[in-house]
Amino acid sequence: MLLLGIDVGTSSIKVSVVNADTQQAIVSVQYPEIETAITSLQPGWAEQSPEMWWLHVQAAILKANATKKYNPRDIGAIGIGYQMHGLVLIDKEQQVLRDSIIWCDSRAVAIGNEAFLHIGEEKCLSHLLNSPGNFTASKLAWVKRNEPGIYARIHEVLLPGDFIAMKLSGSTSTTVSALSEGIFWDFKKQALSDDVFGYYGFDKNLMPVIKNVFEPHGFLKPDVAASLSLKNGIPVSYKAGDQLNNALSLNVLQPGEIAATAGTSGVIYSVSDQLGYDKLSRVNSFAHVNHSAEKIRLGILLCINGTGILNNWLRKVTGGHLGYTQMNDAARKIAPGSDGLFVLPFGNGAERMLVNATIQAHMLNIDLNKHTTAHIYRAGQEGIAFSFRYGLDIMRENGLVPTVIRAGKANLFLSDVFASSFVNATKAPVELYACDGSVGAAIGAGLGAGIYKNEKEAFQHMEKLASIEPEKEALYDELYAQWKELLEEKMKHN
Repeated sequence: MLLLGIDVGTSSIKVSVVNADTQQAIVSVQYPEIETAITSLQPGWAEQSPEMWWLHVQAAILKANATKKYNPRDIGAIGIGYQMHGLVLIDKEQQVLRDSIIWCDSRAVAIGNEAFLHIGEEKCLSHLLNSPGNFTASKLAWVKRNEPGIYARIHEVLLPGDFIAMKLSGSTSTTVSALSEGIFWDFKKQALSDDVFGYYGFDKNLMPVIKNVFEPHGFLKPDVAASLSLKNGIPVSYKAGDQLNNALSLNVLQPGEIAATAGTSGVIYSVSDQLGYDKLSRVNSFAHVNHSAEKIRLGILLCINGTGILNNWLRKVTGGHLGYTQMNDAARKIAPGSDGLFVLPFGNGAERMLVNATIQAHMLNIDLNKHTTAHIYRAGQEGIAFSFRYGLDIMRENGLVPTVIRAGKANLFLSDVFASSFVNATKAPVELYACDGSVGAAIGAGLGAGIYKNEKEAFQHMEKLASIEPEKEALYDELYAQWKELLEEKMKHN
């Protein structure tokens, strides 16, 4: 049997068709080939069209089918990973009411801060495990305050993965995991949060039916099946936010295990069996894919908004004629430290780990007689690595002691400059695996459809590609100290 995994990313849709027996991808594609744009109608805003996601999902599946490396009718289940925290609003006819306010949009920061104070900081942190901050609930409150006509027409509130599952099946549902990432869930009461819904004045009926992450969320509609050459009625049997799904793809499911990813945004994700939280909500706790009332499994998530998006921006502003491989080759020729050039990669909205500050991106200490585009490429990747170190130190303050971090060999981890900078800055060894979000979503579909009996069976063929150990010299500690001083100076003036 074959499994179809869909990864609804910010920059593109990725699709993989996986052999259920070997857990290996037969084909993986993305659509479109160039990064999808983010609409920013005002500074700090970020939106995308859900209907565009759906068009791209269909195009990606058809692109995979066109390889003719498999029979599409052999696909037995579908799984979805998706960009977290996006707000999708539909009416009674399942029509989208407005573009999605996506994860890196900053417009609701003040609204979330007001809720944090009104509900009570200790109550928010102990029940929600987070400040309402800039998450989905606060974005919905922004719509209620600023677009009352649209708010009045809302039938259901969805996350991006819920929307794609609906387009495939016609059914809507959510999960405790999804509700927790939107800051709608009370972990102590194990129910929708009376505090959040009461303070914001939301009707709980706006939330779809709650299901488990691993179970059918609907079945493929006949018209969709026909248009995509798939078998009618196969289940959409898994959906999870991209960082939870990335952790699943790396078999990071038990307490103490840690995953990292460096796509459009950068994330370190650790699994815990404690209902813990950061007092400043700089790192965030959500229900992991295998969380239940009986068995606590939380994902502790550090997010950096400006990682791959910074690398892409550097490519474009230096002419766009080089591919990422060529940029990495150029960066490799520059010594660590980039001859004193530093980059702060924080130009993609409010940064949670900086207490929702928006300090923008900065390139510092430019020497017009010394620095070249190669220096810029290296300094960009080092700046991203240093931001991971800054965030990981926050996680260490909260009791995380990483022994090894697992990552897929994809996105920025394809660059040996970035990978070595990451390891040497964080002082944490990294194991690289041949997997990505769409493969993880396919394996999740197999678990949700009962094709695999358990996680051990689902990951029995997982193979490590490489291990990277930190160097013992203190160079990166010195560079990080300089970078951190520049960051904290910018934060003082924010």
